[in-house]
Amino acid sequence: MTSAKIVIAGGFGVGKTTLVGSVSEITPLTTEAIMTSAGEGVDDTRQVPGKVTTTVAMDFGRISIDRDLILYLFGTPGQTRFWFMWDELVRGAIGAVVMVDTRRLADCFAAIDFFEHRRLPYLVAINCFDGVQYHGAQDVRDALAVSADIPVVSCDARSRESTKQVLISLVEYVLTMRRQRAGAPA
Repeated sequence: MTSAKIVIAGGFGVGKTTLVGSVSEITPLTTEAIMTSAGEGVDDTRQVPGKVTTTVAMDFGRISIDRDLILYLFGTPGQTRFWFMWDELVRGAIGAVVMVDTRRLADCFAAIDFFEHRRLPYLVAINCFDGVQYHGAQDVRDALAVSADIPVVSCDARSRESTKQVLISLVEYVLTMRRQRAGAPA
């Protein structure tokens, strides 16, 4: 049996905790805290009305992809004041999912830069809020200026099957990247 660590990252309120919770086969560990007046002017909640909690450390979940592969999921906090934890959260990870809300694309740039700087394979997952994808994958790729080899996929963070497919796509991408680096055929 093989296990691997996956990081789920992205901006504030993009669906990281929801993704981990929807796909985890164990009750996920979350560090959700009630948002207080201290976050006013810091956390932009205009695009996520009704959001009353936020991740202050990490989310943790686990999923068995098949009998031979277990993925451990670590969701990062989205606000910049908690980014100091990201270095520890990505230690030992094989790859990352960068969650994107197309209404707030700029919120994911820091995550993309973080993983590119560390050469950690990642894919971009467009979270289809309310079941609607407002922009196509190629449009999102162009707007984010990510290379053609990085997968850009759609998902509904609330759907177990949808998020499981995102994780499978990431594992397949990581395996392809490792084969290419080793000089083996993909």
